[in-house]
Amino acid sequence: MPNDLVSLGWDAGFAAGYVRFDRPGWDPGRVARVDRGVCTVITARGVARAGLSGGLLAAAAADPLALPCVGDWAVVRAWPDDRLTLEAVLPRRTVVVRNSAARDSHGQVLAANVDLAAVVEPLDPNPDSGRVERLLALAHRSGAEPLLILTKADLVSRPEAVAAQLSEVAPNVPVCLVSVATGAGIDRLRSRIRYGRTVALLGPSGCGKSSLVNALAGTTVMATRSPRADLKGRHTTTYRALVPLPGGGAVLDTPGLRSVGLFDTGPGLAEAFADIEAFAQECRFTDCAHSGEPGCAVRAAVASGDLPERRLVSWRRLRREDALERRRQQRRRASERRR
Repeated sequence: MPNDLVSLGWDAGFAAGYVRFDRPGWDPGRVARVDRGVCTVITARGVARAGLSGGLLAAAAADPLALPCVGDWAVVRAWPDDRLTLEAVLPRRTVVVRNSAARDSHGQVLAANVDLAAVVEPLDPNPDSGRVERLLALAHRSGAEPLLILTKADLVSRPEAVAAQLSEVAPNVPVCLVSVATGAGIDRLRSRIRYGRTVALLGPSGCGKSSLVNALAGTTVMATRSPRADLKGRHTTTYRALVPLPGGGAVLDTPGLRSVGLFDTGPGLAEAFADIEAFAQECRFTDCAHSGEPGCAVRAAVASGDLPERRLVSWRRLRREDALERRRQQRRRASERRR
């Protein structure tokens, strides 16, 4: 069945990157799923399964971030024996990267070429402000527009009040309050995923990402499970998937993130903590660490109640983690150069 690639985000920019690959038997396509070296790719001809070419495998051996990821625009080659291979990944416009589970300073691509990087946090049982801050740092660093989606609004008595509290840890970020059970907020969220745009959902297990995908798609496309007896989320989705939406646009669902390691997130941290950065402009010293220096406007904001102290504590913790990760990357690069 032919597919409309423009509805999935194909435009003149990606077409310009594809020009040098344009030849008979080669087609552009968007990666919808990756399974151990085999990719499901949406092309204008239909949905295909393609293995990785030798060139891509060699590139990934040198840099794991070069591996195809869900959301990538790639080049698919058809061979005379009916095999299909993924020959190249077109330059990414945006990319969500976290530190790999092994903490080896290589990084892991969660999503590519998304227009909206949506942090999904449930209002029930207990929203986690620290997790929201950490995920928003990744969202800001991705280059995509960050968005905060608060799910399960029907399970709390005053969802607007809880949303107002959480919005304090998401300065300058739009907040969508939704309930899949009642349908509240779904239409408003859908209006943000316009024709040709892609939203990536980032959040923990059980926050309602898969249910949200089904609500946006208007049908069951992702499996869901009921919460455990202790109300903690179940780890349902085990793979990343790009789901085209009726009327155009796409949503990228990700497995529940048990841990969110920062990876080269410096600029993203500054945007995630824009409130602290704004107060810091008034500090006496430009290199103020906000830990006791005279004339510190950030500490003054905490003392006056204009800035929650929890925000400053969280900022310090994530800054230390980010600095440590940068040092690890520098040591790894130096080791590779010596080798």
